[in-house]
Amino acid sequence: MNKILFTACCVGLLLLGGNINAQVSTFTNLEELNQLTDSCSTQLQTRRGPCIGISASQSGEGGSSVPGTYIHAVLKAGGTPVIIPLMNNVATLREIVTGLDGLIMTGGEDVNPRFYKEQPIEQLGDVDSVRDVYDLMLIKMASDRNIPLLGICRGEQLINVAFGGSLYQDIPSQHPSAITHRQNEPKEQGTHTVTVSTGSLLASVIGDKTFSVNSFHHQAIKKVAPNFRVVAWSPDSTVEAIEAYPGRSILAVQWHPEGLVAGGDTTMLKIFKYMVHKSETYRKAKELHQRILSVDTHCDTPLEFRLAGFNIGEREENQVNIPKMEEGKLDAIFFAAYVGQGPRDNESLQKAVDRVTFLINGIYSQVRNNSETCGIAHTVADLQRLKSEGKKAIFIGIENGYGIGKDIANLSRYKAMGVNYMTLCHTKNNDICDTSNRNIVKEWGGLSPFGYKVVKEMNRLGMVIDISHAGDSTFWDVIKSSKQPIVATHSATRALCNRDRNLTDQQLKALAKNGGVIQVCPLDEYINANKNKASLEDFLNHIDHAVKVAGIDHVGIGSDFDGGGGVPGINGTNDMINITTSLLERGYTEDDICKIWGGNFFRVLSTVQSGADKSVAKLMKME
Repeated sequence: MNKILFTACCVGLLLLGGNINAQVSTFTNLEELNQLTDSCSTQLQTRRGPCIGISASQSGEGGSSVPGTYIHAVLKAGGTPVIIPLMNNVATLREIVTGLDGLIMTGGEDVNPRFYKEQPIEQLGDVDSVRDVYDLMLIKMASDRNIPLLGICRGEQLINVAFGGSLYQDIPSQHPSAITHRQNEPKEQGTHTVTVSTGSLLASVIGDKTFSVNSFHHQAIKKVAPNFRVVAWSPDSTVEAIEAYPGRSILAVQWHPEGLVAGGDTTMLKIFKYMVHKSETYRKAKELHQRILSVDTHCDTPLEFRLAGFNIGEREENQVNIPKMEEGKLDAIFFAAYVGQGPRDNESLQKAVDRVTFLINGIYSQVRNNSETCGIAHTVADLQRLKSEGKKAIFIGIENGYGIGKDIANLSRYKAMGVNYMTLCHTKNNDICDTSNRNIVKEWGGLSPFGYKVVKEMNRLGMVIDISHAGDSTFWDVIKSSKQPIVATHSATRALCNRDRNLTDQQLKALAKNGGVIQVCPLDEYINANKNKASLEDFLNHIDHAVKVAGIDHVGIGSDFDGGGGVPGINGTNDMINITTSLLERGYTEDDICKIWGGNFFRVLSTVQSGADKSVAKLMKME
């Protein structure tokens, strides 16, 4: 892998500096060649472009090959091309893909129709079953990590199939046309036109007009995959390009832009420059995450523990687990021990306490079973240590103060078990305070008498107070009575979406004055009045607004994953990298992103913990 990367980069530098044949192929002096190689090595540190993987086809005796036009198109666009050997070794492919900044799926043989649940027809061409598996694995691995994807010809068809679409196995027999889609002319020559959809990503890259393209296929997209849209057609209505939406860097075209680039087409070169640009942003995001501490302050994954065989160490179907955290470059997560609001008699309250205790013990059990990849964290220092060990940090919170019953001593017991915050209430009033739920008649007018004692005790214990789900009156009572900063671990902004759990601008300003943080939550109905249209862009708009009103020092991220959170573009911890790339594209600096991803919240956590009563240090040893 490293040798391939080094070789490709040196070739790229030479290409930028002059004629490759003149500077490399004619070398016969070994000493001079070694000097050139050493010179190239020193230039790598400042001039290497993002690493763009290129899928290969089979050559004789199990070899791998890629037409040089792909390599030179990537080089001309400023990227570093890396040929991915054709194999079905999952572990090796995963290691290679993890090191990529972008991936190009190349053209070639027909796609086996069994992958889209159809039987082969007589007109089906050559199928390479080994390559099909290899390509589909590459797409899956890249997609899981949100690596920018570009599909070309067969690559376009495979991307469509990988995400649930289907194909015409043979255009002439299944979609007859006067257009010849398998030209005899060279790849540098266009033979028919395509029309690009106005307003599409592709249009922003190459323009929203009609272009002449080459054509070397007899298969084409029939049913477009979910969450993709057609953005270019040929005159016979054959799909010529698709792109993912929203929040995914996946573009695929039916023609061969690399062939046209070889003929000097500067418009088609823009496709590769776009790919290199997105890949460079992705690389910057990955490198940034190596330097910062990132945390999601609220998820309800402990509710998944009831499922037989569930294991946070495996890539389960739920939104949060260790493999997905690794894919999304997330360092830490807060598992919330959530209990729904029930009756407030003594027997029911004890059941709630028992339930929270059971969930906390379940968190410890899951972590013990995966001690090689994660560990329990109580402090920022714990997170730093775990990250240095290559492990993910699991923090613990409680959602709904109903879980302490009416016995304030339970707070000390939970603190000793490693609980770092408690959400005061949920969607109903409890013995601590009133909920934000507009459909519930308020009982206390804010905090109850018991609630004031809870706030005081949480300050004493160094336990962060979470006011997500708390009513407006509760919010103001807590702000006035707490001697420590408070947080909203999973809320959004009411100015952009008028929902009760969201914070008003006045509350955001008060939270900032208090030294606290709003952890913006990507829950559909809380970031867009029409939840069916909620997207990553909406979520980012809420972050922008919170930063504008409260300031960059008072905004963070809390997903509510496995409890309702998630929208297209950010629907699991593996998608967290999309937030970082988007923030970079919106002009946020590394210092800004460091604060949003954890710096602000950990400042509050450390402040609250340092303000705890001296006896709490002994209490923590009870764990």
